Amino acid sequence: MRGDAPGLLLAALGVAAALGIHALVPAVPELTAAVLLGMLVAHLPGLRPVVRGIARPGLSTAGKRLMRLGIVLLGLKLSLDDVLGLGWATVAMVLAVVAATFAGTLWLGRRLGLPGDQPLLVATGYSICGASAIGAVSQAAGSEEEDVAASVALVTLCGTLAIAVLPLLQHPLGLGELEFGRWVGASVHDVGQVVATAQTGGAGALREAVLVKLMRVVLLAPLVAGVAVAVRRNLRAARVAALAEVPVGAPVGAPVGVSAAGGAGEEGAAGAVSGDKSSAKPAEKSVKTGSRPPIVPLFVAGFLAMIVLRTTGVLPERALDLAADAQGLLLAAALFGLGSAVHLPTMARTGGRIALLGLGSWVVVAGVSYVGVLVTA
Repeated sequence: MRGDAPGLLLAALGVAAALGIHALVPAVPELTAAVLLGMLVAHLPGLRPVVRGIARPGLSTAGKRLMRLGIVLLGLKLSLDDVLGLGWATVAMVLAVVAATFAGTLWLGRRLGLPGDQPLLVATGYSICGASAIGAVSQAAGSEEEDVAASVALVTLCGTLAIAVLPLLQHPLGLGELEFGRWVGASVHDVGQVVATAQTGGAGALREAVLVKLMRVVLLAPLVAGVAVAVRRNLRAARVAALAEVPVGAPVGAPVGVSAAGGAGEEGAAGAVSGDKSSAKPAEKSVKTGSRPPIVPLFVAGFLAMIVLRTTGVLPERALDLAADAQGLLLAAALFGLGSAVHLPTMARTGGRIALLGLGSWVVVAGVSYVGVLVTA
């Protein structure tokens, strides 16, 4: 904590500033403000050396560990009874939207040649729940902080634009109050952005939007588990390839190096998951120790446990309200930390491609969810 203290203090100040911005401009969600403030401090000449130096460990801790805690508490917003109350037709629609958005975005990101895990992370953020999903999947895939930050920045920007754009399309698209709410819940990324967008359609639209959105959040756990399985499989293949290159007569039990084909280990496997083999990096420690990511990370197990706890109905409303406040603060601090890792000059080198990915994915999720809402209305 001693080394993390400066960065955590800076993150706390960023959260306070984000709350102030939301209070002054309610249309701007706290989480969106937190990401943008993190990006701002990372590029201010006076604060840039602090962000990259003494504050970096604490900001990285905020982006990883506080993100995990926030995801665990996110489970308390979900009740299985509420989700099942939507009806099987709506549940099937949500599954189709998530599958189509994830597969389409991942395919497009690979075709555009985006580096590292960016295609995987952007696909996750668009299809599930924005920055929270990106944080969860990045933990399972061992993604680079730069890839996480760039993906969060893109998803946050597009989700913020949805707050202004989608309400303008409600009447031209012929959507009633309930249909508009379901469309927003199925197509907008972050929970806060869903609330900000759907409330323009009325109380009924807001309720439907939140329920559909939380149904998407439920799918976070199986998606993270799937990514973890893929990482373990690719890590096992990397070990086999490395063992095949052990010189004849090498001592038994000698440390195995990394194959010439390019990286093994958790980071290399993560690169393989995202489809960008050129970004796979050596991770000799993972190969030597045999470490593998768990199929269900501990924080995802906590997320599922909180869903079950909420479903039992034993927690009073006051406790749920306090948990929701704590979750908002934790995620805001995490997103401030991730925003501070964004390096705009680096993003500019792939700016056109990542912007095209964001636009293409937005068209997919909005189009598929619109058709789904019309079919199930």
